[in-house]
Order: sequence, then structure tokens, then C-alpha cells
Amino acid sequence: MLYRESIFVTGFPGFIAERLVEKLVQSETQFFLLVQPQFVDKAIAAIEDIAEATGAPLESFSIVEGDISQPGLGITDVDLETIQFETTDVFHLAAAYDLAVPKDTAFKVNLDGTKNVNDFVCSVKTLRRYNYISTCYVAGKREGVILENDLEHNSGFRNNYEETKYLAEIEVEKLKPTLPVTIYRPSVVVGDSQTGETTKYDGVYYLIQYLRKAPFLLRLMNVGNDVVRLNLAPVDFVVNAVAALARDPEATGKTIALADPQPLTTGELFDTIAKEMTGRKSEFAPPTRVAEWFLNTRISPVITGLPHHGVPYFFISQKYDTSLAESLLAKHGVTCPRFGDYISNLLDFVDEFPKL
Repeated sequence: MLYRESIFVTGFPGFIAERLVEKLVQSETQFFLLVQPQFVDKAIAAIEDIAEATGAPLESFSIVEGDISQPGLGITDVDLETIQFETTDVFHLAAAYDLAVPKDTAFKVNLDGTKNVNDFVCSVKTLRRYNYISTCYVAGKREGVILENDLEHNSGFRNNYEETKYLAEIEVEKLKPTLPVTIYRPSVVVGDSQTGETTKYDGVYYLIQYLRKAPFLLRLMNVGNDVVRLNLAPVDFVVNAVAALARDPEATGKTIALADPQPLTTGELFDTIAKEMTGRKSEFAPPTRVAEWFLNTRISPVITGLPHHGVPYFFISQKYDTSLAESLLAKHGVTCPRFGDYISNLLDFVDEFPKL
């Protein structure tokens, strides 16, 4: 079969990657899916589900065993030569997303792995677009408004994940003058706004799981604040945005923040969740400094479920400018839904699957 486009994807089978591949399926499109050997069986099952949902033939999907942390992405020479010749579009999603990831692993996967993907991209014969998934948190400890074209800074980072994603984005940015590159920066990705489906409970889910322990009692005291805004982006919004902009020539050479243009403060998030659960908001809130102190105590994770590495995200004030994203996505009809419009779906999913 002759293909009009050949898409190379890293990070498969991951939650975002699986959804993105399904969204990108078109007639005369083939996929080269880079899969670590231990995930081949899961990848096969995911491909079968995508093929059934889209009607795409199974032969349109090729599993390529490899690893971004290895030279040549760990792909055999024969396969690599074929992929370099046929690939038209690259989507690099693979990363160590854990906020508590050890330094060595973070640098090996996020930075060195991206350098290896960059080398592969430079070897592709007929590249139409290199789509790199970064994160809003390359901003590290910067405060205030973060523009979409802001990158280099010396404000420091909260963890190895942020630092290595920052260094990796710098490497991808270097390719923009010579290659068709688009960089996407999602904020905190949460479950599907329609189904609530997710594969990981972190970020705002710490608040959800905390309140679920005793909703009517724990909703009384708001552990959030009215200063810091925790920016949330449903996975379906992120996938729809990337899929649309990857085929939009105007997005070439751009860095795009995939975030909520009107995010809620952590205090508002708490009240939105509490009201959905109990019908009532909080009654009072401790001073911000007291809340931060308590959340960093040894006993806090046991009581609240919030690990210490997640605490800084509730107390550093950043606002991600989304002007370019909104402008580019408007013609595609893609917008980030408001948290209050889909929180019920997130809660329904957590109720059905309290542990993942």
C-alpha cells in the first residue's frame, strides 16, 4: 500500500500517545511506533483497539522496538534506514514524567533521549514537521507571566523533571532555524473532560483524593489559597490541539502553551471540588504560610496524600500566556474547557476507579 504520510511516534503506548495516534489516523497514513521491548504486548493491544475504533488496517501500524536513551534510538540498522527514508512527521512524547524522578534517569531519558531523537529527526529524508511535547514547567521557579516565547532563565527548578525538560527544549529550539519544528507546552494534564479517564492520580487529584476521605468534614477548611493558580489541561484538549496544529502550516516554528487561559486558584479548585462532592464550599482557610508549612511536615503526606515533591506547585505563582495557542486553535474550533464544566466527570471516574 502506498502511504501519503508516515508518522514516527515516541512514547507509545502512553496515555497521551495512544490517544494522539488514534486522532491522527487517516486513510493512507502509516505509523512507526517506537516501543520499549517490555511494552510490546501492551502496544499490540493498544493498536488493536485503535484499529477497531478507527477502521484503520492493522498493517498501517508498525511496532519498532527501541529506546530513546540509546544511540540510534536502539533501532536496528535495517529498520532505521527504512524509517529515515519513509518518515514525514515526528511526534516526540517519550519522557520520564515523574516529579520525583532521580537525576540520572531524568538526564538519560529527558535530555539525552531528546538529543537522540533530534539526531534521528535530522536524518529524516523528507521531514514535514517535528512535533516536540515539552511542558509549561520549563519555567521552573520563575514567577509572574510566562510568555510562549520565553525559555532561557536562571531562576532554578523545583525538581529534576523540570530541569531536564528545560534543557531538552533548549536542544529542540536549536533546530528551529533549519527544520520545521513545533514545540507544545501542556500544563498539568488531567483526565478526559468527557469521560474522566486517566492513568495517573497526581496534581489536582491529590485534592480530590484528600476530600474523598471525609468530604463533609474536610471541605470545611480550604487548604488552597487565592494567589496561586494551578493550571489544568484535560488530555482530550491537549490531543486535539496537537493533532490540529501538527497539520497547520502556521504552527511551524512556534512554541505553543496548551493551558487553560483562565485557570482557577488552588483555593477555587478546592471549593469547586468540595461543592461538587457535598453541595457546599469551604468555610475558612488557614494563612498561606501556615498551610505551606504544614504540607511540608513529615506527617502531612499521611494525612493529605500530597507528597512533598508536589507541594511547591501549590505555592509558586505562575501564569502561562496562551495568546498564540488561542489564535492558532480558534480556526480549528479547539478550546480548553473550564474546570467547573468537567470536574463531575473526573470525580465519576475516580469513584469508579479509586486506585490505578
